[in-house]
Amino acid sequence: MLLRFYNTLSRKKEIFKPLKGKRVGLYACGPTVYWFAHIGNLRAYIFEDVLRRVLEYNGYKVKHVMNITDVGHLTSDADTGEDKMEKGAKREGKSAWDIAKFYTNAFKKDLKKLNIKDPDVWIKATDTIKEQIELIQLLEKKGYTYKIEDGIYFNTSKLKKYGRLWPKKMSLKKGARVEMVPGKKNPTDFALWKFSPPGIKRQMEWNSPWGKGFPGWHTECVVMATKELGIPFDIHCGGIDHILIHHTNEIAQAEAAFGEIPAKYWLHSEFLTLKEGKMAKSKRNIVILEDIVKKGFNPLAYRYLCLTAHYRSKLKFSWDILKQEENALKNLYQKIEEIKEERKKDKTRGNKTLEKKYKKDFLDFINDDLNIPKALALAWELIKDKRLNLDQKHFLLLDFDRVFGLNLDKVKKEKIPLKIKKLMEKREKYRQEKNWKKADQIREKVKKMGFLIEDTKEGPEIKRL
Repeated sequence: MLLRFYNTLSRKKEIFKPLKGKRVGLYACGPTVYWFAHIGNLRAYIFEDVLRRVLEYNGYKVKHVMNITDVGHLTSDADTGEDKMEKGAKREGKSAWDIAKFYTNAFKKDLKKLNIKDPDVWIKATDTIKEQIELIQLLEKKGYTYKIEDGIYFNTSKLKKYGRLWPKKMSLKKGARVEMVPGKKNPTDFALWKFSPPGIKRQMEWNSPWGKGFPGWHTECVVMATKELGIPFDIHCGGIDHILIHHTNEIAQAEAAFGEIPAKYWLHSEFLTLKEGKMAKSKRNIVILEDIVKKGFNPLAYRYLCLTAHYRSKLKFSWDILKQEENALKNLYQKIEEIKEERKKDKTRGNKTLEKKYKKDFLDFINDDLNIPKALALAWELIKDKRLNLDQKHFLLLDFDRVFGLNLDKVKKEKIPLKIKKLMEKREKYRQEKNWKKADQIREKVKKMGFLIEDTKEGPEIKRL
């Protein structure tokens, strides 16, 4: 199957045709580094990592660019409120620059724990102020801007078609923001450059032709993406919360300035939800990756959980669900360890036709708009398939893991805790004494501790549940 993606721009699945042969330009909206990324944010980065891995699995050379928003993202999408970086600095009594550095490093550590590949290019908003000013000047020259008391704004009514990513039935009124900055001409107009408030010294501010201030969030991404990838480039992605405003306004500026939609394909991942609804920092109902680690979970259990749902489907999170998926991951690790240990002894003749079919089915699933849940189910199917020998199973699982990113090639035999080993020895003593009741009691105790004692011809063996 040819590689197909659901393109938010066209609202349908499309065959992927890169602009330059086997080279792909991929831009992903990165974090605003004023606090830790929550696991809902991290779901989007897992999706983007899988996307990149699927492209590479198909033989494409990917240039993956991710921005770091370290200025200009206000607490309200309506161009009102405080800059999140300045707010973070006040909260912690540090400089905005120190806040940005600390939470950028924290974000990169989270990516590593989740086995998310680093982008080829990291680019910070504060490193492209000059280029952002130049873009605003170009928009001004073309008649798309106006000045009001708090900044320079983009006039959306000047654009022939605004809201290209909006659902077809969505009206301008429904797309408008709740708040209106005094002086704005249209509800959908947005800030390109915000002036520093009178009498207030900001930590992050720059001189510009219009006065001292800082750039708008939507302007930053246009500049950073096109600086590294040119215009147009292949794929722009992010969470679905970026569709109606942020990505819509990126497209508006690029069309006004360059006569081009910045990217050919726009891919968006759905929300992670709790019982209380969508996870959001503003609602204070968030879970960060460190919370998962502190509770004793393997961070890759969360990655596994994300792989079980299609990226365009809502994914529910609870600690019980995470525990269930961690158990599934542990079982997968155990299976591949068993296969790795036993494959040299396996003299069964392999079924090459079946092996090729598994490869083809896997490719068909991942190329059908990243249908990773089906690909994951296929991996479990091949583990149980007795028509494949162990060498074939090992090869296929490691091949599939180029997309899954679960580190199946690094699985090592788990060390059994000394306490468990002693309980097993004690149980074996009771078995030899034919004290079946006490032997069964120990077996149940060990089971509650997460391990299973299996009796074999060679003696008892311990496996993790």
